[in-house]
Amino acid sequence: MKFLKPMGEYLGGIEFSAGYRWQHWIRAISIFALIATGFYIANPFITYANVSPEPTRFIQAYFREWHIIFGFAMIGAVLYKTFFFFFFKEGKYERASIKDAFNIKVALQQIGYYLLVAKHPHTKGVYNPLQFWAYAMLYVFFYGIIITGLALYAEVYHNGLGAFFYPLAKSVETFFGGLAYVRIWHHIFMWAIIVVVFIHIYMAVYNAVFGKNGGMDAIFSGMKWEKEDH
Repeated sequence: MKFLKPMGEYLGGIEFSAGYRWQHWIRAISIFALIATGFYIANPFITYANVSPEPTRFIQAYFREWHIIFGFAMIGAVLYKTFFFFFFKEGKYERASIKDAFNIKVALQQIGYYLLVAKHPHTKGVYNPLQFWAYAMLYVFFYGIIITGLALYAEVYHNGLGAFFYPLAKSVETFFGGLAYVRIWHHIFMWAIIVVVFIHIYMAVYNAVFGKNGGMDAIFSGMKWEKEDH
């Protein structure tokens, strides 16, 4: 007989813990806020003049301020997720996905599933091979945009954290061949993240519709469901 039940092993009895879900939504909100503010910083299009005696109370400054706030929020979420993957006990289910990531047979079956010509393969971890490599590249882009972002931040704000990151900023500037190239690569990483994020949203909806296991609901409720023979 087939029946539905919560997945008993994953992440201590639930698919996603509260901390995991919080970092996901903080990261998601931050990404969209950073995209919006980043587009404006790169190409200011509002002509409204905000008259103020303060030299930093103008439209561009407000956008930069919110860009920095959400930037550090995203950094915190990315660092949390990185430590979760490598060091948290619950992260062992994600680390188990590494075995499938190098399994060509499972990867081809997963492609067949997305093409509606094969069943979803059985995987050892929580990610299938395509998911694993997509997320791996996403975090390469995350750390690329964080490093270039901190370099740009330190070039403008010379006290506090800016002073702390200034040696890093100069090294990054030298590596990329100048501050202008740091900015260009910051934009490139942004576009790469945009592409992966929209693919992620599409595939999450796809799996929720065709998988019928609450895969998308899990990031809200924490629970995922599977059919099991009993």
